[in-house]
Amino acid sequence: MATTTRDHPAATTAARQRAIRELVARLPIGSQHELADALRERGMDVTQATVSRDIAELGLVKVPRAERHVYVSAQDLAAAVPAGTDLLRRLLADIPISVGRSGLILVLTGTPGTASTIAQAIDQSRFGEQEGTLAGDNTLLVLFADEVRLERWRARFLLLQGAAALADPLEGSR
Repeated sequence: MATTTRDHPAATTAARQRAIRELVARLPIGSQHELADALRERGMDVTQATVSRDIAELGLVKVPRAERHVYVSAQDLAAAVPAGTDLLRRLLADIPISVGRSGLILVLTGTPGTASTIAQAIDQSRFGEQEGTLAGDNTLLVLFADEVRLERWRARFLLLQGAAALADPLEGSR
């Protein structure tokens, strides 16, 4: 007779949560449904409610990656953000910023009057891949020497932006 999660709840919870941590570290999982499907592919009998509870217990958070939002562990998020970014993190919690691109330039757009403050925070942070910043009123340009540095910087910036949004519970209502 096959065992299910109902037969040994404590043992299977630990195994399922280990599998979830592994899956979100390896794959771009963007929804509870995707996570449940990935767990079922591993032979685990799960419901959406179980997956939702596991996500909360594990402290998983959603961050922007590429063109979508995906789950990551809070520990992985903290490890990916460089030290020396406190001012920038605080600014990102208060100022909504969109990120665009033109060639080897990232175009960051915030609210009126914020670009020079954000540019200074970037320059003072430990984000070192950029060649420099150029700020106007609400728009700043972040300049790069090559594609690899641009993409690495962008990914780290978006992670930091996601972490700042998590620290601001009102972010979703802006």
